[in-house]
Amino acid sequence: MKKVFALLAFFAAILVLVAAVPEIQTPRFWHAFVEPGSLSTAHRFLRSECSGCHVANEGVPAARCISCHANETALLQRQPTAFHANIGTCVECHREHEGNAGLRSAMNHEALIRIGTRQLANAPQDSEARLLYAHLFAHGPAANTTSTTAVSVSTPMEQLLDCYGCHQSRDRHTGQFGRECGSCHATDQWTIARYNHPSPDSKDCAQCHAPPPSHLMEHFEMISKKAAGVEHADPSQCYLCHQTTSWNDIKAVGMFDHH
Repeated sequence: MKKVFALLAFFAAILVLVAAVPEIQTPRFWHAFVEPGSLSTAHRFLRSECSGCHVANEGVPAARCISCHANETALLQRQPTAFHANIGTCVECHREHEGNAGLRSAMNHEALIRIGTRQLANAPQDSEARLLYAHLFAHGPAANTTSTTAVSVSTPMEQLLDCYGCHQSRDRHTGQFGRECGSCHATDQWTIARYNHPSPDSKDCAQCHAPPPSHLMEHFEMISKKAAGVEHADPSQCYLCHQTTSWNDIKAVGMFDHH
């Protein structure tokens, strides 16, 4: 009985508050009360149409996003972003109601590995995907947190990612260092803080740096060698023209970019 009286007293207090504050009776008040945050500029036209994205007791299903973004051909035709065709979810990476900066453009590697492992876990029993899932968690980095493997990724789980699968089109090493990007690079930034470039006096640059295509064409003879003032240079003799401060920092010329 005491609980009943307490509940009645609570509702009575709510009624008194509503009567005392007229603004509470307006839809605008209640809309602001439950508003989780402003939408990004691209989605602001939906600010009064919550059901355009949200489904009761479900959240924001990918189908609602795809209904507007199905024709993103430019996104799907580019190698670095083509994986969106099979990802099956949107909201884990693209967060809304966080203002203009809400829709992320930077990769969230943690979300990507969660999505990938969930897809493997939901695959049919005895399928190759399900067997791969079992293998990863039985023998992968996440199963051995004491591993001393020299990797720079932020978490052991991220060692399961195939970095090269997404970044091969931007591989500045042109395949010379293999596919194990995580042995040097981290997922939060590409620069390598502990990397110590060989001496500026080194003449073995070509061991790591392959010449660009322009150096293997007549462009090298007609433009590059003349601009650097080194008429007898070979494309493998990087040290004759370039400096380790920047590729465009040419000896005796300074910063030079004719493209």
